Amino acid sequence: MDPLVRRAALEDVVAIAAVHTRTWQAAYRGQIPDHYLDQLDQHLEQRIQSWRNWISTESQNGHEVWVSDAVGHVDGFVHIGPARDPGSEPTGEVYAIHVDPIRWNQGVGRALFAHATNRLLSAGYSTAILWVLESNARARRFYGVAGWTFDGGTKKDSHPDGIELQEVRYRVRLHRANEEE
Repeated sequence: MDPLVRRAALEDVVAIAAVHTRTWQAAYRGQIPDHYLDQLDQHLEQRIQSWRNWISTESQNGHEVWVSDAVGHVDGFVHIGPARDPGSEPTGEVYAIHVDPIRWNQGVGRALFAHATNRLLSAGYSTAILWVLESNARARRFYGVAGWTFDGGTKKDSHPDGIELQEVRYRVRLHRANEEE
């Protein structure tokens, strides 16, 4: 059964923040120091407030947050909008996509990602980008299977405790399913 993808509501912020935290703790284990991942639960209230802000202002800033809803239970989300580092053509961005680890390999991520790229195309973007940890082979494989490619862009993202994460940029040209590449 395909997961239901729907627009996130303010009532979803606690579940979104919890999925966000659990996903980081599972997906980034071995890529980010354990002490940093282990303390993420202590910052759940801050994460809830951030999601509340994003969802309540999304129509003002072109952002959209969508969730995968398994019978009233949020098991994944995707956050999209205008690219933070736009190029010469209209570029959208997938800021985040996270699926609860207990739902990995069940089509939830594929459904959210397909929905996100369709929404970006509908918003008028001709290309889209996303940033992913260079060391995150699982995610990079997922994006590659979806047709996204590494475009050479890199950046360092600084976090508390002197943690610096090397990220790489993936890009895709957006087109309707019946259009040729």
